[in-house]
Amino acid sequence: MNPASHEALFSFKSIKTEPRRLWSFHFCVLPIKARYFYNNSTTMFRRLMTTGSLAVLCFASCKHSPQYTTPVTPEDNFPPEVGKIITTKCATAGCHNAASYQTSGGGLLLDSWQHLFDGGNTGAVIVPFSPENSSLLYFTNAHEDLGPIPPDEMKMPLNSPSLSREEYITLRDWVMAGAPDKSGNIPFASNAATRQKVYVLHQGCDYVSVIDAEKNVVMRCIPVGILPTIETGYSFKIASNGLGYVNFWSSEVFQKIDTKTDQVIEQFSGGYPNSSGMLMSPDGNELVLSNSFMNALLRVQTESGQMLGTYGSGMTAPHGVAANRHFDTFFVTEQYGNAVYKLYAGGQKKISVDDRTPSGSGGPGVYNIVMSPDFSRYFVSCQHSNEVRVMDARADTLIAVIPVGSKPQELLVSRSKPYLFVSCEEDPNMLSLFKGSVYIINYNTFQIVERIAERFYMPHAMAVDDVFGKLFVFSRNIDPEGPVPHHNSSVCSGRNGYYSVYDFYNLQPVNNKRYEITIDPFAADTRFK
Repeated sequence: MNPASHEALFSFKSIKTEPRRLWSFHFCVLPIKARYFYNNSTTMFRRLMTTGSLAVLCFASCKHSPQYTTPVTPEDNFPPEVGKIITTKCATAGCHNAASYQTSGGGLLLDSWQHLFDGGNTGAVIVPFSPENSSLLYFTNAHEDLGPIPPDEMKMPLNSPSLSREEYITLRDWVMAGAPDKSGNIPFASNAATRQKVYVLHQGCDYVSVIDAEKNVVMRCIPVGILPTIETGYSFKIASNGLGYVNFWSSEVFQKIDTKTDQVIEQFSGGYPNSSGMLMSPDGNELVLSNSFMNALLRVQTESGQMLGTYGSGMTAPHGVAANRHFDTFFVTEQYGNAVYKLYAGGQKKISVDDRTPSGSGGPGVYNIVMSPDFSRYFVSCQHSNEVRVMDARADTLIAVIPVGSKPQELLVSRSKPYLFVSCEEDPNMLSLFKGSVYIINYNTFQIVERIAERFYMPHAMAVDDVFGKLFVFSRNIDPEGPVPHHNSSVCSGRNGYYSVYDFYNLQPVNNKRYEITIDPFAADTRFK
């Protein structure tokens, strides 16, 4: 964007949304930064895979001899042509049948259509409408012109002939059509208006993954962005009217997602590259974006995409955003400094959260901010001093300092329990190969309730589901020193991230699964708060 073009900063035009064709009957790649575009002219495509995995593979763990090929259940509810493949070649003794899937099948039960969508120990293996994010297709492919193929030791069916070309195309086209059952029902399509979901935006890959909050597995993957390069998604928020909003650091667009259909329905462009923090008004009619290009807050009308104006000026590295109850006073963090900017109708005020450090000369590094449910105070994560600081929202004074783990990042408040969740991305972890923790603080007493330091690696985004009583913690896992992914069935290059699920009430894992997800999960939100 040309800084001299002042009018461009205040004009928005709607861009007609066209569905992005990620998979068609054949595949091909255009060599642009490992992003993928498919058409009918060729059958070749490219992607980067991690093949040196040391993890236990949910498919490669099957141990059976070729003679065990009898279908387990006659009523599998698959379409006949699909059931013939899966129940005779996958749901077999010693592998993915009821007798052996827990011990030698990686927790993946394939004896019926219903069980398939429970996923395995590493999460979903089929994502409806998204072959490029369905790892079952990767492990069963033996035809290079149809896509990437796994190493011999990872190919499925194990110790059996590979799927024929026709069989593989049958599976692939079935997933592309939504993986319906024999009656045409699409997985996770029922109760579209009321289904509880968790949404996570991937910074390293232009996708929003949708997680079914009851089953914990990825149920949809939504392509976002408009450019052939990675646009670095930054924030994702769901408004009270059920629309989700995505903004990007490397792009001038924000996009709307309908959480009933899980599709991008509209996008607007013009005026806000380098936007990071995003905050939605209670009625969903307005959003504000912290913008490092303008060093101000941008105020945008969500229906039309029109910029309504700006808040503040001359801020340094504005990042996290919070607001008062009436959405007319805003608090913005100075990401690398020691201040919170307070913006209100009468002016602007810079508040030091650390009296030991002169304003503007570094300090604790105030990364993010969240209001208490009663709006009387706010909490800021200080990524350099490893603290959460509690500030009085009216008097603009420091109330308390709460030491936490290394590099605290995201802050999240529950509505059903007095909990403040803090993700600490670099906190030492006693478990080998893992790094990071989540602190749980009572936001009334400022006491630490629990520190969870388990199988995380660079935890950043979190989502609280008060409906099913769960906490979702997303590990970025972008450091090559982290745990090797089970697979990288993604259209983007890099290492898969993953998420862990905890019981909200006893703060224990709901299971021992590490749910893999595409590259760099960075921001998350829950559909129904």
